[in-house]
Amino acid sequence: MKNGEIIKVSGPLVMAKGMEAANIFDICRVGDLGLIGEVIEMREDVASIQVYEETSGVGPGEPVITTGEALSVELGPGVVSQMFDGIQRPLNVFMEETNSDYLVRGVHIEPLNQEKKWDFEPKKKVGDKVIAGDIVGTVQETKVIEHRIMVPYGIEGTIASIESGSFNLKDTVYTLETETGVKKFTMMQKWPVRTGRPIAQKLDPNIPLTTGQRVIDTFFPITKGGSAAVPGPFGAGKTVVQHQIAKFADVDLVVYVGCGERGNEMTDVLNEFPELIDPNTGESLMERTILIANTSNMPVAAREASIYTGITIAEYFRDMGYSVAVMADSTSRWAEALREMSGRLEEMPGDEGYPAYLGSRIAEYYERAGRVTALGSDGREGSISAIGAVSPPGGDTSEPVTQNTLRVVKIFWALDSTLAQKRHFPAIDWLTSYSLYSSEVGKYMDNHLESDWSQKVQYAMNLLIKESELEEIVRLVGLDSLSEKDRLTMAVAESLREDFLQQNAFDDVDTYTSQEKQYAMLDNILSLEDEARKAMELGAYFEEIFEGTANIRERIARSKYISEENLEDIKQIKVDLKETVRKVVAEGGMTRNA
Repeated sequence: MKNGEIIKVSGPLVMAKGMEAANIFDICRVGDLGLIGEVIEMREDVASIQVYEETSGVGPGEPVITTGEALSVELGPGVVSQMFDGIQRPLNVFMEETNSDYLVRGVHIEPLNQEKKWDFEPKKKVGDKVIAGDIVGTVQETKVIEHRIMVPYGIEGTIASIESGSFNLKDTVYTLETETGVKKFTMMQKWPVRTGRPIAQKLDPNIPLTTGQRVIDTFFPITKGGSAAVPGPFGAGKTVVQHQIAKFADVDLVVYVGCGERGNEMTDVLNEFPELIDPNTGESLMERTILIANTSNMPVAAREASIYTGITIAEYFRDMGYSVAVMADSTSRWAEALREMSGRLEEMPGDEGYPAYLGSRIAEYYERAGRVTALGSDGREGSISAIGAVSPPGGDTSEPVTQNTLRVVKIFWALDSTLAQKRHFPAIDWLTSYSLYSSEVGKYMDNHLESDWSQKVQYAMNLLIKESELEEIVRLVGLDSLSEKDRLTMAVAESLREDFLQQNAFDDVDTYTSQEKQYAMLDNILSLEDEARKAMELGAYFEEIFEGTANIRERIARSKYISEENLEDIKQIKVDLKETVRKVVAEGGMTRNA
């Protein structure tokens, strides 16, 4: 194929002439070093190429060779538990081969180990008719992930040969008799990252995704196949929220994309995840995790590709019938990479210098999430839940990346710096956050957990809203000016905030709360409010009720540290509460405090 020639280098953007044979999104080898680049614009025979490696030292006159292929990922056994960079180069292998802690330019490394043997177990036999998406066999990739080998898209036919055994990714494991003759297939397939993998049908995302985080599961739930944004200023806890969901969400697989964030945050993931035990499987979290790292000190152009790499890998496992969660931390850094490349292309800038197509790119990404029926004759279901952190400058959520994200996603977990400064974590503001999945999740929980779940959640939220209104009065004229009923509302809302919404990610017990425990905790707090109101109607004073229930309220506050195995101890609090309030009313005789 005819080579092009570099005529201009501007940071990660290289322009080359003589590129008539190239197509948009083709991968190229740039310069004498053979750096990896992608064609992002064509003007006659001049191609603009974004280079995924450092371009210092590359100059005009050096050759550019187009491969004729789009940026693609290799999909097959060996993907899980790996840590890749933004263009799917395995970083541990990269370090071993280059003997360097830094990215060495021009090094070509296979994304997957082509020589490693995998035990293939057929699920079809000779003579079976198969279509695209059908599972022909399985490989036990990790202790918890069974890798299902699927017929590639656009292929159908009759199995001519298939056998069990130990194979590497280059070996033929089955052949198909198609209309155009016999074709050989390995356990690996490739897919262009900017193209969504096809599905049979998109389904309503109405099954809740349990995260173990009380403020999320109870008040602002996400579903399997849902999409959520976590905007917040520096230090508000975006990354910790995503780490918590990655650790404890009831999904089969997690794809964590560190996109332009600090390297120490990815280090935390690498250090923590192998040691953490998945509560669902009893195995290390890394057994079901794929990491994609393109931190702030790595090439900026690869940052733009990293979230596409992540979502494409997620789609592959979704097609197997798995529930997958994709964490992008953070899409603001990805948008900044878009802005930098747009500026170098001299495109007309949009709002705050971002390219005019920012909104459509964000939408393209989040629209690839969802709960679907995958291709294939067995009608299996899979889902991708996309959770993106947004880092608005100064915490200003009116900036373009946040606003364009909120137009697409259905959940807004608004992190508040004031809550973070008060050491209230997760610092999700319950007054400004929302979830458009609340009604669906409420119906599901009413049917599957407790019939009054959604009623209790709504009542608790009303108490928190009422508290914010009463705080204005308290600031003006003091707490003593409130009626006894309003003082009760303030006290119960405080318990909701401190004993329920506040959660310690670093406490072994409090870090994760099952839905059953969440219901029991919420039920106790609301029962306190209910019993206290009944007592007040019978003539008891607010002060004597709260003085008489001090021990019970302390037990409610401490219930977050009671383990899941002792759930009955939490439920017992409600029984003891009723008896305690009954005694307070029966004894009575106290006078109102001044």
